Amino acid sequence: MALADVSLDDKYVLDKGRIFLTGVQALVRLPLIQRRRDLAAGKNTGCFISGYRGSPLGGYDQQLWRAGKQLKQHFVHFQPGVNEELAATAVWGSQQTNLFAGAKHDGVFGIWYGKGPGVDRSGDVFKHANFAGTSPWGGVLAIAGDDHVAKSSTVPHQSEFAFVDASIPVLNPAGVQDTLDFGLLGFAMSRFSSCWVGFKTTAEIMDSAASVEVDAAALQIALPDFMMPPGGLHIRWPDPWLEQEERLHSFKLPAVLAFARANAIDRVVIDTPNPRLVIVTTGKSYLDVRQALDDLGIDDDLARDIGLRVYKVGMPWPLEPTKARAACAGAERVLVVEEKRALIEWQLKEQLYDLPSGQRPKIEGKHDEAGGLLFRANGELNATEVALAIADRVLAFADVERVKARRALLRQRVEGGKVAPSAFQRTPYFCSGCPHNTSTRVPEGSRA
Repeated sequence: MALADVSLDDKYVLDKGRIFLTGVQALVRLPLIQRRRDLAAGKNTGCFISGYRGSPLGGYDQQLWRAGKQLKQHFVHFQPGVNEELAATAVWGSQQTNLFAGAKHDGVFGIWYGKGPGVDRSGDVFKHANFAGTSPWGGVLAIAGDDHVAKSSTVPHQSEFAFVDASIPVLNPAGVQDTLDFGLLGFAMSRFSSCWVGFKTTAEIMDSAASVEVDAAALQIALPDFMMPPGGLHIRWPDPWLEQEERLHSFKLPAVLAFARANAIDRVVIDTPNPRLVIVTTGKSYLDVRQALDDLGIDDDLARDIGLRVYKVGMPWPLEPTKARAACAGAERVLVVEEKRALIEWQLKEQLYDLPSGQRPKIEGKHDEAGGLLFRANGELNATEVALAIADRVLAFADVERVKARRALLRQRVEGGKVAPSAFQRTPYFCSGCPHNTSTRVPEGSRA
């Protein structure tokens, strides 16, 4: 068999075929694909990227610089920000290009990126920019890098709630392929609804690498039949603030839900005709669920036979209600697996509250049915914790010897893995990739 002709540039230049790339490199490829798709649609667009680096996006700017030749060919302009909020303001400006005469492109789509603290400090810009909206052939992704266990942060971060506060919908990819697909869906959603779209990333996704099949034209994006208000949804000038608010809540966010529903951003990935337990999960936690099921020996066939369904949420806020209700109605129990503070769980409880009593399942997530702690909001979850929770619930209604044996083995592994805490104290330091590692100088006589 002849060896394939491959190049390191394939991850950016190959339109169709198999490529190998990391999560961060997928974010570099994303605007190149979007530009190609726009050209195929007869539109001459450009892209503007700005932000401020930090783990897990610490190497994003480096990868963008390395791909400078490809970026220039596709009219992608990268300008790092002095800080996160100035970068966000510049991206907001990219959506105003076509408000004035003389624009060289039919639209400019934008990417903002920043670590969790950058999301926190950019809230004012996010809110104003999301109220104002995006241009018809623009659109904005706000990529947030979350450090769930403060490996390189002063405190752990969960950026979803900052986006919720600004009424910005959130996408949560689970892997490199999702990063590419959700990125394209995010731009299309932003253009359709005129909302900025939040894009959550974690080190587990950004630092991973995968070999994926790509086709620039393969992803078919549906535009739903939606009743637009007079004047549409997009950015305009002048635009009174109260009219912006009314348009956001009455039309833009409903348009987001319609788009998510039409494109199956949330979907059943393991199904059964008679669901007894439905697992609802998102992002990195979805990968933990799949690992947990594998550890328990539950494949798709066994899941179907015992009545286990898995519902993968791609957009944790706002949670699309039609498909969520359909996935959960009639089940005995719903288990929500999500890291940090509950986001999907409280929306799901609200959406299922008015189901008839015989169709309304018991919902567990951060706490179990009795009110005891199940999945903690601090730290991070792991596949073993998830597996034990799933096993307990499966064995309550299905006597499966394989699951019993695997659960016992996992419990033994947990007990055997416990070690006494170390007395070692780490000396504070900057991470090797942190810009403050070289920029921070303590004046003589001062303490830091």
